[in-house]
Amino acid sequence: MSTLSLSAVSGNTRACLFMIGAMAAFAVNDACTKLAIADVPAPQIMALRGVMATVLLVALAGIRGALRQPHRLVQPVLAFRTVADILATITYVAALRYMPIANASAIFQALPLVVTLGAALFLAEPVGWRRWTAISIGFVGVVVIVRPGTEGFSVFSLLILASVLCSAARDLATRRMPADIPSFAVSAVTSASVMLAGFLLVPFWGWSPVRSADLLIFAVASVMLALGYICIVEAMRSGDMGFVAPFRYTILLFAIVLGFAIFGDVPDATTLVGSAIVIGSGAYSLYRERMRGRRPKLAPASTH
Repeated sequence: MSTLSLSAVSGNTRACLFMIGAMAAFAVNDACTKLAIADVPAPQIMALRGVMATVLLVALAGIRGALRQPHRLVQPVLAFRTVADILATITYVAALRYMPIANASAIFQALPLVVTLGAALFLAEPVGWRRWTAISIGFVGVVVIVRPGTEGFSVFSLLILASVLCSAARDLATRRMPADIPSFAVSAVTSASVMLAGFLLVPFWGWSPVRSADLLIFAVASVMLALGYICIVEAMRSGDMGFVAPFRYTILLFAIVLGFAIFGDVPDATTLVGSAIVIGSGAYSLYRERMRGRRPKLAPASTH
């Protein structure tokens, strides 16, 4: 195997692990948000959760020296990414109040298709028919889980789809950011911006008293949010987006487990079948990537 091929496979494997870690962290954050949002408006959650997450991320960025040259953060692509992330957060949190966590997570899994399409159209990344097939099959699994109907496609589902589009724009922007901008700095800026957006929206949504139990929930959510921010940035910058995208589906597993453990939601047979399809699509994508990496250097080029 050539050094270049080894480097590509290693980068994609690294990105895969970061993506799975990000999905686990975001699933826990969603569960915490779902617990707290019954008592606290969405912007207030963004603000309070954001304060804790921002303090943690800024501290980590400072320790790693990621904030030594703040002028590097003045980048149009980072500003675009930040605005997209704010809009994605607002729409998702607002919808999560009225939807089961598993349903929201399942609908959100349209994101890999949108990201892969965007990468092919705007970043000129090669995406072969095998990867398209793997991602499409995974999306079929999502449809099986959601079982489209009146409840499945309510106005809140449309908010989730809006969040998908904003998240895709964020991820594509992440890919275009200069390599010399540290991931910890990007995560800190994102968290601080979402926090400020939450405070700015509070006067329009109102402020509710916060229980001590909610503070603990916010603390856990903040740590998970910070971890998710770091992992998602690393995932988007480490590997090919067409390969990494299917591993977003793993959040369904975490959502199902957390939904059962915290909210008592027991997945039925259809949900389990859909989840199996989703997992299989990601596993097949990883298999195809490894097979491509093992091919001789002089073999005909092929994209998967």
